[in-house]
Amino acid sequence: MTAHFMGVDLGSTTAKVVILDGEGDIVTAQVVQMGAVSRAGLTKALDTALSSAGLRDTDITETIATGYGRRLVPGVGRMFTEITCHALGVAAMCPGVRLVVDIGGQDSKAILVDEWGIAENFAMNDRCASGTGRFFEVLARAIECDLAELADLALAGTKNLEVSSMCATFAETELISLLAQGERREDIAASVHRAVSARTLGLIAQVGRYTPIVMTGGVARNAAAVHFLAEAVGAEVTVPDSPQITGAYGAALLARDGAATAALGAGETTVDAREPARSCGTCEVASMMSTADPGRG
Repeated sequence: MTAHFMGVDLGSTTAKVVILDGEGDIVTAQVVQMGAVSRAGLTKALDTALSSAGLRDTDITETIATGYGRRLVPGVGRMFTEITCHALGVAAMCPGVRLVVDIGGQDSKAILVDEWGIAENFAMNDRCASGTGRFFEVLARAIECDLAELADLALAGTKNLEVSSMCATFAETELISLLAQGERREDIAASVHRAVSARTLGLIAQVGRYTPIVMTGGVARNAAAVHFLAEAVGAEVTVPDSPQITGAYGAALLARDGAATAALGAGETTVDAREPARSCGTCEVASMMSTADPGRG
């Protein structure tokens, strides 16, 4: 009987599932858009992954869960934070990586990775939507375009406008005001992307500006976000072929390696790396959490 190993990354807006065979090769990788953390989205992602691989849940040797909603995943052997899983997954996809910038639907993080794919340090913003996928949704709504159009518009912008509000709650009003002043949508989009890159650069500064840099998460599919981040950091930013599955891939690798990777947990704690959401008063530096201990949840 062939062994199979599953990694599940249940994020704030998407569920990602990766199944590996005994050799560590990817049998299937699925990304399901949920809109919010939900059991229905998780069930759909699991069913789709098993069906595409031609497997039943009883065929899975071990499952490891990660991500915001990892405690909702049924039948897991262990749970690890996304910091640990993203570091390992990206290092396996992009050997030699030193810095991972992951921007998802509701949070962003910078992870310093060592040569073995272990997180040395990280900084996370999970208390404010600025610079996340949610913030780009606000931008698209304000300038009345589809998310798919956003990158092309931003890359066509030539004027650098001042965007003072990085709060997803208030930014839409400011962007609409810029439109009312006659500013082009392209310039507004480009200016917001630059502002987001500057914000991300502040996150990177907390762990150190190391290269090579790999960008992951749903926002990594936005070519303008990648371009302006590379411009801000002054270095090339690489994007894997499947930038959204790195956390699930890392979790699946942990499941496959089993006892051989148990040492990764030796320095981890049982404390969740996330803290409860706070009010907008914790924006800017106070909204970012940094620690040298990735932690296992």
